[in-house]
Amino acid sequence: MSEETKALTLNPQLEAFQEKLLAQYDKENLSAKEGQTLFVGSSLMEIFPIEKWEEEGKVRFSKYIYNRAVRATTTAFLLKHLESQIINLEPSKIFINIGTNDIGFEVPEAEFMSNYNEILTQIGEKLPQAQVYVMRYYPINTLDFGQDSDEKTLFETRSNEKFQKASDKIEKLAQKHHFHFIDVNDGLSDKDGNLKKELTFDGAHLNPAGYSIVLENLKVYLEE
Repeated sequence: MSEETKALTLNPQLEAFQEKLLAQYDKENLSAKEGQTLFVGSSLMEIFPIEKWEEEGKVRFSKYIYNRAVRATTTAFLLKHLESQIINLEPSKIFINIGTNDIGFEVPEAEFMSNYNEILTQIGEKLPQAQVYVMRYYPINTLDFGQDSDEKTLFETRSNEKFQKASDKIEKLAQKHHFHFIDVNDGLSDKDGNLKKELTFDGAHLNPAGYSIVLENLKVYLEE
């Protein structure tokens, strides 16, 4: 078990936050409009400020984008809470970025991939009309970050090589289910393949400038 996993497992505040956020999503789902677009996953999606930008009028698409991601979660968590995070919204488009925590928390690959496969299976069965876009993992930066104890813990079990190898396997899963697999990372990496320092606040998560680039790359899928 990685140090990151131990730290999170022993953090009751995190679990309370997750439960509170899920309860908020359940409440908001009651008044949400069906047939819209959904972003779902872990913190890489949760901190994507898409709804904030929509409310401020900075971005606007033909369909509203709901964000139902939850930080520090794995494929097992999403599978368990599929109704709250995906199904109950009955979206027409679903963008998924989940699984980097499975890698970081050292979930066995077979379990991780089995969970992801089951997520895609259930979406296909329960929302057969939805267009599903499975996302390649973003690059990270372990060179300019990772000096303090928190960041060392974060990068202990994470690397660009691990993320991209896993992404290649997830691409095959998406193809198996006849879903889209998309790479919206253009412009995020430096010449060495690391996440650009100016686009992240900790080396693993994007800042608003990074998400602006991702959103620009997503537009072709959001508007098709």
